[in-house]
Amino acid sequence: MTRPTRLRRSELSTPGSNPKMIASAAASDADLVFLDLEDAVSPNEKVPARKFIIDGLNTPDWGTKTRAVRINGTHTHWCYEDLVEVVTGAGQNIDVIIVPKPKSPRDVWFVDTLLTQLEGQLGLEEGRIGLELLIEETEALARVEEIAACCPRIEALILGFGDFSASQGMRLSLHGLGEGKYPGDPWSYHRNRMIVAARANGLDAIDGPFADFRDESGYRREATWASALGAVGKWAIHPSQVPIANDVYSPTDSEIQRAQRVINQVREAEAAGAGAANAGGVMIDAATARLYEVTLERARLTGKL
Repeated sequence: MTRPTRLRRSELSTPGSNPKMIASAAASDADLVFLDLEDAVSPNEKVPARKFIIDGLNTPDWGTKTRAVRINGTHTHWCYEDLVEVVTGAGQNIDVIIVPKPKSPRDVWFVDTLLTQLEGQLGLEEGRIGLELLIEETEALARVEEIAACCPRIEALILGFGDFSASQGMRLSLHGLGEGKYPGDPWSYHRNRMIVAARANGLDAIDGPFADFRDESGYRREATWASALGAVGKWAIHPSQVPIANDVYSPTDSEIQRAQRVINQVREAEAAGAGAANAGGVMIDAATARLYEVTLERARLTGKL
């Protein structure tokens, strides 16, 4: 199974119980919109929300967006019928299922097996619906390498800050910074481990939500930190966060020009029989070119090259 290449700079969370917000999300500039059946929907609205999601996926013009649905976790009594009802009603218009709170490969295998059965029953291409996994439990991070490698449907891992804070017993504020209780970024380890597991398995790494949607500078800071470590996108819980994520996770014109220049210098040095070149007093070689090739690939995905 070949994993599709998708832009995931911004993943916009949209309550599945609100048809107006679904229509608005479909018209947004987000790369991916996920219609939520989990945390954004109260227990008594979860079943009715499935129909709103089906209608929303089947009705609006979604353009080139990736269309996703976050189901309830496999540990809940809603999960099975979330998948059956939504995929039966809108399977042709679903690109990704987001699985919350997997703690081990068996949670992923349950969703994979059920999707395979539904695809066969409905005449859908087997494996066309991908998976994104929310790493938001300590058990999940402890086994993240195993989880990331367990199923060919998996396309991305997402770090979920809220539930992980509770799972780890962290003493954080609503802003997630601990109000000075910890001298540094408390999420650095979590981000690094998840991103390494994702990259090692050819998956996208997505940074999780930033709760204070009025704090644009805070959102940009967190997105920039995650991007520096190798994440390719971030969740947006409010439409105002989408353009920030799209900007942070897109290479700038100067970055693209620098990448092209450095790669050309390395290739010229190699053609001349040298293993490295001098770029303004900095040694550049094949490893440098590989680093900057990532920049050019991102530029191609975003239509800048």
